[in-house]
Amino acid sequence: MESPSDVPAGGQRLHILVVDDEANIRLTISVCLEMEGHHVVGVSNVPDAIVEAARRSFDLAFIDLRLGMDDGLDLIPVLHAKSPWLKIVVITAYASIDTAVEAIRRGATDYIPKPFTPAQISLAVRKVFEMRSLEMKVAALQEDLGREHPEVDFSSANTRMKKAVDMAQQAASSEATILIRGESGTGKTVLARAIHGWSRRAAKAFRMVSCPSFSSELLESELFGHIKGAFTGAIRDNPGRIAASEGGTLFLDEISDLPLALQPKLLRFVQDKEYERVGDDATRKADVRILTATNIDLEAAVKAGQFREDLFYRLNVIQIEIPPLRNRPEDLARLAARLLAFHARQNHRMFLGFSNEAFSVLREYAWPGNVRELSNVIERAVILCPGERIGPEFLPPRLVPADACPQIGDPVSLEKVEEQHIRHVLASTRSLQEAANVLGIDQATLWRRRKKYGI
Repeated sequence: MESPSDVPAGGQRLHILVVDDEANIRLTISVCLEMEGHHVVGVSNVPDAIVEAARRSFDLAFIDLRLGMDDGLDLIPVLHAKSPWLKIVVITAYASIDTAVEAIRRGATDYIPKPFTPAQISLAVRKVFEMRSLEMKVAALQEDLGREHPEVDFSSANTRMKKAVDMAQQAASSEATILIRGESGTGKTVLARAIHGWSRRAAKAFRMVSCPSFSSELLESELFGHIKGAFTGAIRDNPGRIAASEGGTLFLDEISDLPLALQPKLLRFVQDKEYERVGDDATRKADVRILTATNIDLEAAVKAGQFREDLFYRLNVIQIEIPPLRNRPEDLARLAARLLAFHARQNHRMFLGFSNEAFSVLREYAWPGNVRELSNVIERAVILCPGERIGPEFLPPRLVPADACPQIGDPVSLEKVEEQHIRHVLASTRSLQEAANVLGIDQATLWRRRKKYGI
């Protein structure tokens, strides 16, 4: 029998249920496992097992195949209904291939014939320990993802948003290409990650390429890869994002910015799963699902000759549109509360919420930058507010009711209109370069305007 020092590293002790109508078996297993530091509860029948499972959570259960007049296999689904994560090991003196197969089919993790040795019991527990440790690491990573990406929450009271999420969940299990549409900041990237997570490819890689972030030459290399010497500066082979996404999902953000010269190559890959690296004649294949997103009218881009019609139809097999935040007023309170909790936790603060005046400001604002802008506004307030409730004085000056913003034809100066327009564009874009592109000016001019208006 192994000593307590042989308990798996990490200090974790398992809670174990032993169900066997033989007192000696219960005692043997209990002594073996308690010496290794685990907590063990032993019962002799099905009703007592159900009572104990309802009373506390177990990591592992050893279940005898025959429990008096009851079948131990019938207990497996009952215990799993109470604890879906519970691992079950069946023990029996009537071992056969048929019973082993049936036990696994019912949900058992392992199968041990009697008579068994303490070493067999310890090995079974060690396997479960490793499985539970891995599950907890995955759960921790998912929790970290939620902390780093506070927008990862698709519960909504808005009909259009619920329809979009329902469609995404339904389409996730397919292999179809999906085009996600919506304004900047609505959460297109977050939804793409969720679709990957809901899909059969979830265990494989999720890669993302932002099309506006690269020149045409660099984007081709980033997507398809290149070989050493393919161009000046190519000092080593680059497999590319498609190869790195093998078996998984590649998300192309702002697909409307994909240069026309690259569109036939992407079309070929979407259709045939074939491509060549830059500088290489060898044709390669990859099993990669393509998801795309855009915030512009792609149909108009097709009509203008800026986007290939055949590629558009290949990418637009399933179209999902995320509504802007201003069209989801019923979701604002929930989103604001969740983002406040997130940013408070990130900054080690405690808040009771927003004052009535502050929430009125949030409710009346048009949110051109959508959820991303809301998150930034609340993060700023969390940092600046010294009290426990956020008042309107800690919100950015631009957050004024929509009817107070100057409109075309209002009796206000051109400077006022320009200032408000620049503020709105900055709030709805992800970088100064993107804002400058939208405004049709260079970054130096944008810098001077920001300085002039104190933005």
